[in-house]
Amino acid sequence: MKHKLWRLAAAGLLAAGAAAPAVAQQGVTDTEIVIGDILPLTGPPAMLGVAHNLGVKVAVAEANANGGINGRKLRLVSEDDGYVPSRTIQGVRKLLNSDKVFAFTSISGTAQAQAAMPILKQAGVPAMAPITTYEGLYKPTIKNVFVVGYDMRESVYNLVSQLADRYPGKKWAVISQDDDYGENVREGFERVVKEKKLQVVSSQIFKKGQSDFSSEILKVKQAGAEALMAGGVLGENVTMVKELERIGHKIPVGVTYVSRVPASAKMMGSAGENVYTVDYVYLESAPEAKGFMEKLDRHLSAEERTRVNRYSFTGYAAARALFTAMERCGKALTWDCTNAELAKVSQLETGAMTPIGFTATNHLAAPKQFLLKANPEAATYKLAQ
Repeated sequence: MKHKLWRLAAAGLLAAGAAAPAVAQQGVTDTEIVIGDILPLTGPPAMLGVAHNLGVKVAVAEANANGGINGRKLRLVSEDDGYVPSRTIQGVRKLLNSDKVFAFTSISGTAQAQAAMPILKQAGVPAMAPITTYEGLYKPTIKNVFVVGYDMRESVYNLVSQLADRYPGKKWAVISQDDDYGENVREGFERVVKEKKLQVVSSQIFKKGQSDFSSEILKVKQAGAEALMAGGVLGENVTMVKELERIGHKIPVGVTYVSRVPASAKMMGSAGENVYTVDYVYLESAPEAKGFMEKLDRHLSAEERTRVNRYSFTGYAAARALFTAMERCGKALTWDCTNAELAKVSQLETGAMTPIGFTATNHLAAPKQFLLKANPEAATYKLAQ
C-alpha cells in the first residue's frame, strides 16, 4: 500500500513538474505566439483605445511579415473594457485563462490598471502599459509590468516650467479633475509654482465627467489670470479653451499630452491658437516619423488610417519593446526570460517616439519630451518655435 501511495505521489510530482513549463509558456506553440490587449474600444475613450490597438496591429503585421518572433507568428486577441474597471478585470481573466495569452500589449487606463494589477502581478505575465503612467505600476517596481510613457507630474512640471519661461511674470490659474489624474496635474503645477515663485490667482477642481466650464472660466477671467493649466483629459480641455475664446479672454493654455490628438485640435479650432503641450511622441510630419508613417500606410486600411493618432505611435513602440525582449529569448520563450530581457531594453529606437528603455530597478520608460503648440489651421500640433 505504501509503495502504491509513493508511486501515486511521484506521478503527481512529475505531472506538476511537466505542467510548470506549460504555465510559464502559455500562448506559445511551435508556430504561434498569442498576445492580448485590454482597451476601451467603444465609448468616448475609444479615440485612444482604437488608435493604440491599430499601432499594435502594425507592429504585429510587421513582425509577421519578417517571419515572426524566432519563426513563430504572432496572433493578437483584443478585449474591449469600455473604460470600466469591472470589465477590465473580466477581460484580463478571459485573456489569461481562456485565450491563454503569452503577454499583454496594454492594460487600459489608470483606474482599469489599478483594478487588474493584482491579477497580473500574481500571474507574472509580461504586461506593457503605454496608455497610463499610474505611479502604482512602477513604484515599487513590479517585475512583469513595464510602463512606456512619462510620469504625469513630471510632464506637467516640464510643460508649466517652459511656459513660465516663455511668458514670464504672468498670473496663473489651474483647473484640474477630482481624481488621481487631477492630483498629478496639481502636484506638477505646484512644484513649478514653488520653484519659480509663480503668482496663482485661481485654483479650481472640477468633477470628472463635467461638461460645462463657463463658471470656472469666468472665475479665471475675473481673477485676472494671464495663463492657465487646463487639467482635463480630452473634451474638458477643448471646452475650457473654447469658453476662453467665447468670453474674449484668450490666454496661453497648457494641456497634458493626453490631449494631443488631431480630433482635439480640430474641435478647439481657432480657440486653440495659444494652446501648448509637451510630448515624447513624434509628430506625424516629423522626419523621424517618416518610416513609421509608411508602415501605417502599408499595414492599415484606408478607414483604419483615419483613426490613427499619437496612441497608435505609443502602441507600436510598446509592442516593439516587448517583441525585442521576446526575440532575445530565442526558442526557449518564457515569461521570466521576457521580463528579464525587457528590463535590459535600452535606448530602443522605434521611429514612433524618442528612444525608450528600462532597467532592473526602473520600469518606467521616460522618453525625452519636447514643447508643442496647437496649429488650428492644420488641426494638429507643431514644434513650438
